[in-house]
Amino acid sequence: MQFIFHYPETGGADGDVLDAGPLGAVAAAAEQAGFGGFSLSEHPAPGARWLGAGGHQTLDPFVSLGYAAALTERIRLITYLSVAPYRNPMLLAKAAATLDKLSGGRAVLGIGTGYLKGEFHAVGVDFDERNTLFDEALDVLPLHWKGEPFSYAGKHFSARDVQARPTPVQQPIPIWIGGNSALSRRRVARAAHGWIPMSGGAELSSTARTPELGGIAELSRKIAGIRESAASSGRAEHIDLVYSYSDPGLTGPGADPSLHREAFGELARAGVDWIVVSTRAGVHETLDPGVTFDFLAEFGAIYIDG
Repeated sequence: MQFIFHYPETGGADGDVLDAGPLGAVAAAAEQAGFGGFSLSEHPAPGARWLGAGGHQTLDPFVSLGYAAALTERIRLITYLSVAPYRNPMLLAKAAATLDKLSGGRAVLGIGTGYLKGEFHAVGVDFDERNTLFDEALDVLPLHWKGEPFSYAGKHFSARDVQARPTPVQQPIPIWIGGNSALSRRRVARAAHGWIPMSGGAELSSTARTPELGGIAELSRKIAGIRESAASSGRAEHIDLVYSYSDPGLTGPGADPSLHREAFGELARAGVDWIVVSTRAGVHETLDPGVTFDFLAEFGAIYIDG
């Protein structure tokens, strides 16, 4: 099992998106601490009401991960998550392929259908078309990355005998799909390389328009079902399970590492391959670079090297 450090997100509109520390330095520190992945999310035009009620600021994930790539050597660079329907799938494929090419094959494309209606309107995408657009992206991404001529007729585009070069280093770039629904799980089994369930409880599930995940036993049952479905359709590759773990007592005074090691072990037995951790400030709270760098060093020493 490996760990991903998600760049800490500034809650609300008052702070600065980089309050947690210089992005490149944080990515490099995560790599030094032994993390296997570094991730960022995206919200290009969130509503002010959402931002003020617990939402968070974001950078553009592809630009930011490209910057982090130049300052790291090993760590995987992960969109967690990019909203696939926001982009023409050719542009999404090109952004991911560029990141993978420039990083030497370290990109992971985490994608979701999205859930903020106002943001869909702001970027000019019909919210009710999001599932159709998502499935188009799943079709187009591997075709684009192969670098061979192909044609594809989408809902809002018609590509005739196009050929995308250069190709990414990875063939294909791993695709991880977020969401708890049966539809999301079917998509993973059909065409993805990882599943990112949402583990934040009832309130977050309601906001993100996805069913609640359930407990560890249910998680294990669902990933087993995904893997069995993929195998029955002739897919031989392993499908990763990516799980977000949140607890303020992971490091620092009063931390009980044995408790968290036990939890990580339980998740590993359930089939989890990657655990995502982070620090975050709520609305009107302040992130601090010292807290970020201390967390990375302590977490690495306790849970990765320890």
